[in-house]
Amino acid sequence: MFDRDKWQEIFNTIKKNKLRTFLTGFSVAWGIFMLIILLGSGKGIQNGVSNEFNSSATNTIWVWSGQTSLPYKGMKPGRNVQLENKDFQEVKSTIKGIDKSSSRYNIWGNNILTYKKQNGNFNIRNVYPDYAEIEKLAIVKGRFINQPDIEQYRKTTVISTQVEVALFKGEDPIGKYIQVNGIPFKVVGLFTDDDNRDDNMQTIYLPISTAQRVFTGDNRIHTIAITVGNASVAESKEIENQVRTKLAGLHKFDPTDPRAIFIWNSLEEFQKFMRLFANIQLFIWIIGFGTIIAGIVGVSNIMMIVVKDRTREIGIRKALGATPYSIISLILQEAVLITSFAGYIGLVMGVVLLETVGTKIDSKFFAHPSVDLKIALYALILLVFSGALAGFIPARKAAAIKPIEALRDE
Repeated sequence: MFDRDKWQEIFNTIKKNKLRTFLTGFSVAWGIFMLIILLGSGKGIQNGVSNEFNSSATNTIWVWSGQTSLPYKGMKPGRNVQLENKDFQEVKSTIKGIDKSSSRYNIWGNNILTYKKQNGNFNIRNVYPDYAEIEKLAIVKGRFINQPDIEQYRKTTVISTQVEVALFKGEDPIGKYIQVNGIPFKVVGLFTDDDNRDDNMQTIYLPISTAQRVFTGDNRIHTIAITVGNASVAESKEIENQVRTKLAGLHKFDPTDPRAIFIWNSLEEFQKFMRLFANIQLFIWIIGFGTIIAGIVGVSNIMMIVVKDRTREIGIRKALGATPYSIISLILQEAVLITSFAGYIGLVMGVVLLETVGTKIDSKFFAHPSVDLKIALYALILLVFSGALAGFIPARKAAAIKPIEALRDE
């Protein structure tokens, strides 16, 4: 039942002690405000790093050649390990658990692309059809490199939208021929990169078989990339070990040599980052909860002062027949009102700041900070409960005051 007189008395008490109420409310609002900002910032960092992983498949194992650092079967360290087509084919055909796969052959140096009177310097990557899925390339028009391109050594190319703008100036590129280091290649596809990575947007793709033949690449490759489907981290590590062992046998180096080949397991690294961010979120909750507790303790201390200041008044109430419940509810309602209102203000300010300022920040490692609405509401409910708890001890003390002792209080 709504007790108008009781609420009027609470508001009168707050009005008489404006500074005290403001400082108490500010400590509570600041606590939940900081919790929201910390949680949102943690989410922003997580989004930024996740975007870096999402730019290519998160279940990819990348392999690069290196130089031996350990002696092996009478051979001295310092030998260069040059990956070749047969290495890729062996890995692809003999190791179980591989989903998508591609090797990559790079053409280094100044690569001039020309169309009519337009020209530019761009990257050239030579790959297999699966590479589009490994790098998560979005085909805007046409198609990506296909198997007939590989088998028939076709002079086809897939260009980025950035290359299209530089060379074609609004003209449809599909079916047109561009000069790649002086060799004509037919444009069969146009792609974009949702993350706008410069290395991809400044790149064209050619069939690896064609590039090796045309640009005297022989059978050399620079990278092997494989995805492991739905494999767990442990299963991906096993596939990684099999790849290392297979290449060690083909190139005669110690499988334990850390520098003969370099392997980056994106699934393992992704899981490490997810565990790290889970720990960061836990730490943020601990800090934020501690800040809220500090505010609640402030509320409790203020309510203790309120009880002390109103000892005589409470004694008169009890002498006139006020029940302990009415005394406790009066103190509790005031504590809950202060914490609820201040907590709501802090929560709204935190969410507004994240939505206005935070969403404009979109850097490489920080993107779109936000807080789940459910978490925000849970935090507010926790705050209200804590406010009631903070007021309960002073309320119990007030209810225990004996009228005769209260009347003697000066």
